[in-house]
Amino acid sequence: MNQIASFPGSTTSAADIRAAFDAQTRAQLARRASFDRKARIAQLDRLAEAVKRNEGKIIAACAADFRKPAEEVKLTEIFPVLQEIRHTKHHLKSWMRGKRAHATLGVLGTKGRVRPEAKGVCLIIAPWNYPVNLSLGPLVSAIAAGNSAIIKPSEMTPNASRVVIDIVEEAFTPDLVKVIEGDAAVSQELLSLPFDHIFFTGSPAIGKVVMQAAAKNLTSVTLELGGKSPTIVGPNANIKKAARNIVWGKFANNGQTCIAPDHVYVHRDVSADFKAAIRSEIGRVYGKTPEAQKTTPDYCRIVNERHFDRLRNLIEDARTKGASILQGGQTDASQNFIAPTLISEISDDMEITREELFGPILPIIEYVDLDKVIDKINANPKPLALYIFDKSKGFAEQIITRTSSGAVGINLTVVHFLHPNLPFGGVNNSGIGAAHGEYGFKAFSHEKAVLEEKHSITHMLFPPYTGFVRRLINIVVRVLG
Repeated sequence: MNQIASFPGSTTSAADIRAAFDAQTRAQLARRASFDRKARIAQLDRLAEAVKRNEGKIIAACAADFRKPAEEVKLTEIFPVLQEIRHTKHHLKSWMRGKRAHATLGVLGTKGRVRPEAKGVCLIIAPWNYPVNLSLGPLVSAIAAGNSAIIKPSEMTPNASRVVIDIVEEAFTPDLVKVIEGDAAVSQELLSLPFDHIFFTGSPAIGKVVMQAAAKNLTSVTLELGGKSPTIVGPNANIKKAARNIVWGKFANNGQTCIAPDHVYVHRDVSADFKAAIRSEIGRVYGKTPEAQKTTPDYCRIVNERHFDRLRNLIEDARTKGASILQGGQTDASQNFIAPTLISEISDDMEITREELFGPILPIIEYVDLDKVIDKINANPKPLALYIFDKSKGFAEQIITRTSSGAVGINLTVVHFLHPNLPFGGVNNSGIGAAHGEYGFKAFSHEKAVLEEKHSITHMLFPPYTGFVRRLINIVVRVLG
């Protein structure tokens, strides 16, 4: 194996998993009335301080697992968690307050309200590509909503998983938050338990497994999945701006981002300029040669040998089927290194048109007719993100109106993940439910309906159905129905 990680992963027995779940279940019932806003904020403060204390360890762990640059770790692993905590603390009072439900004539004389309550014991299954952010970010929402949580980090990034354990053990007691390590067998054991909510981030294929397991216990789920997120560069795009944003969104984290641009449709009128601009931007950011790209500290690596081989095979499949490698394609198995790769002359029989790439490979497809591009997008599963580059608002609006996706970025990529007031989630194959901010709070909450009788006359409609009651019911149906 060419695994870059140096820390050996560990696992947890079925008995220990069950014991952890049972302990949280008992504790959750005991603290249900006392885990108020003040207590939740205190726990979030402890988490924030633990993250800050362990910043150096987070950076070192991500570097050991897949050579993630320190600045990228700060921006994409640490900052989102701290921002989520800060935003949640600021708004938690209003989120917990719930809302009044105004009475209609049919329930006149009653007082209604919607009261959010904790779902209970929650399971957070985190991926390897953003191992700290996507373990602790959902945890912020879970705690804010009053839950306890078990976190299952990915075994593919064992160093980052170890730091997540350290942070959690510093900040929380295990009856509130616990990390359980292990492989697929551990995940299966966890999924067999009757959690009150499951928050999963990963591939659509595994998302289906999670949802099937959750169905056995009728457990609610939030599924943050992925897919092939398309980018459309219009005839009136700012080409330099488009290239700058696409290069960052695509090649940060070595393309191992669920909302990275998967492929680009570029209008024929600007295709040559776009290709030149994106090659220039890659050279400016990461170096003009594979040798320079290997030595820059700003270029991440593929997480392990299996994914490295998968991506290398995708490049070779495209090459043998007639694709043109505009730039890149060089690999080094000893480092799990794949150069930033641009591919054109794409045909539908190539594997890169079917599989979510999740790596530093960017197919560039020329188009003339936007309708055909939209038809192509709509013929595939709904993506997690869709990006549009053009100066025309009308151009963007027709794409937004005629397609469905988890999110749309106009003249930018990926940044919507950092917006705390926007829902982050997919549609069907790219995800179910949403995260971040109030949307994350609601994902981990049950919205309880509470209706109180004040001066209601509904008792006048109760049986026995005498002549007066029958007449009154008929009036209600005619007038209020």
